[in-house]
Amino acid sequence: MLPWQKRRKTLAATYEPQMGADEIIDLFSRTTLHQQAALLRLISRNLILETEDGPLMGIDFDFDVDKAVIVGRPTDLDEELGDSA
Repeated sequence: MLPWQKRRKTLAATYEPQMGADEIIDLFSRTTLHQQAALLRLISRNLILETEDGPLMGIDFDFDVDKAVIVGRPTDLDEELGDSA
């Protein structure tokens, strides 16, 4: 091979192309509300909610299914840690 000729890049056998928006929407539409709540818990780790009282981290919320909706409630850290002040 001559120096000015480019080598062809080979893809790994495990390579999968990035999913497009249509595929993501289709996948999401087939998930249950409980699976969507689980995804929301994962996404919330990268989420900051700006409020009048200041920023709230998404990880400080507990997302759960209540009938036909997902409800996010602030996590009570004292209760989780077992503190009974």
